[in-house]
Amino acid sequence: MGILNVTPDSFYDGGRFRNSSAIMRQVDQMLEEGATFIDIGAYSSKPNAEDVSEAEELQRILPIVDLIIRNFPDVLLSIDTFRSKIAKQCVDAGACLINDISAGHLDKNMLKTVAKLNVPYIMMHMKGTPKTMQQQTNYEDLVKDILFYFSKRIVKARAIGIIDLIIDPGFGFAKTLEQNFELLNKLELLKITDLPILAGMSRKSMIYKTLDTSAEEALNGTTVLNTIALQKGTNILRVHDVKEAIECIKLTQQLHN
Repeated sequence: MGILNVTPDSFYDGGRFRNSSAIMRQVDQMLEEGATFIDIGAYSSKPNAEDVSEAEELQRILPIVDLIIRNFPDVLLSIDTFRSKIAKQCVDAGACLINDISAGHLDKNMLKTVAKLNVPYIMMHMKGTPKTMQQQTNYEDLVKDILFYFSKRIVKARAIGIIDLIIDPGFGFAKTLEQNFELLNKLELLKITDLPILAGMSRKSMIYKTLDTSAEEALNGTTVLNTIALQKGTNILRVHDVKEAIECIKLTQQLHN
């Protein structure tokens, strides 16, 4: 899953894709390098991110969805949003997957909307909001608590009628640096849900803070952690750098073969 952030303040690529030619070049490159999905986000979910109105999020994202669908009609477009109205309008415009950092907690209409749209739904583990999540890192047992969270959300989603579910344990969301590594170390335990697992660690602070570097210098560290995630049963890698992630997948598959 290739990341396309159309926000001015995302932690790594904020502000890079402000015009249609830059967006088209990036999408074309990611698809050429082997991305299965393109994930578009117009609301920065980095720690302490400022809130963006629904109108502004829609104004940012809908023209980009139209642009990409028009130029790449066969693309599988994922929409990174926790708002049901954004989800509906983007799917109506041609998107086919919803990626929700809140698993339906931040919009009471999201699960019903996804069920009506009949599209796959990625539910992520997070506590609070992007602005407050890093003050909510207390857990009785990290992985057990995450599994309990997912068990409740899965039951609710199934009851409402969502068929295709994917879980994302939420690296960097309401978790300390140490907790992120504990989660990665025990990631295979999430396979008990019998659902596909998405891992999103690309260039995140768990990498560059550990290595005392920056997001710009975190590609090699991303590759290392993506490889570990694949060995522990991850099905989808959400990344900024598609070529390197595809190489991880090919080499890991060859190892298992």
